[in-house]
Amino acid sequence: MLYEHAQVWTVLSIAVTVALNFRMCFSACARAEYKMGQDCCPKCAPGNRVYWDCTIDASTTCVPCPALTYTDEPNGLNKCFPCTVCITGEGLRVKTACTRSSDTVCEPLEGFYCTEPNKDNCRSALKHSDCHPGQYIKQAGTAFTDTVCGKCTEGSFSNGSFTTCRPHSTCETEGRVIKPGTVSSDAECGHLSPVLIVVGTITGGVVLFSAVGISFIYFKLKQQKCQHPPEGKTLCLFKK
Repeated sequence: MLYEHAQVWTVLSIAVTVALNFRMCFSACARAEYKMGQDCCPKCAPGNRVYWDCTIDASTTCVPCPALTYTDEPNGLNKCFPCTVCITGEGLRVKTACTRSSDTVCEPLEGFYCTEPNKDNCRSALKHSDCHPGQYIKQAGTAFTDTVCGKCTEGSFSNGSFTTCRPHSTCETEGRVIKPGTVSSDAECGHLSPVLIVVGTITGGVVLFSAVGISFIYFKLKQQKCQHPPEGKTLCLFKK
């Protein structure tokens, strides 16, 4: 008896499960339909929205989305989605304008990169980083990546805008060093100015001439033989 009762309960459980599944299958709407109460209504095509839901006697009434709104999939919506606005202050510009069946596609402004991508769209962007003096542009920024900077090594320099560090000028072969180079600036080399050379030559000549003149006068004075008569007048004679 217990075995028979168990069989009966098993059969009843299976029957209830099948009935529930059957009801669920037939109560679910198809992919191209949306549920309205106990009924399934045909969806509106992309670019449209529901104006009137379907009835027993009539199908769904659809109307086009108004300006600056869209629907990009078959739908049972009463309102269309508002088009996305690409805000310049957030580093964005319009790549593809909004239509009734597709949203606006935004992209970064020139010199910016996307920080919040969404499929082919961008929600926010930042300006590319600048490399500082002593650094070079190792990898230029793109629409989806920031600038990558590298550091200059000893003996080279960059002002931050170079794509490679440049070697310092070799002042030993070009002239004397005015200022040694750093990682952010080149060495400053210089030569003696022609004006300085001329001035130095003239000055040296004047000094030499003056020294010769003074020596000559001193030598002549040493050769003088002076007499001092009682009348008070000094008489000097040059020696031969």
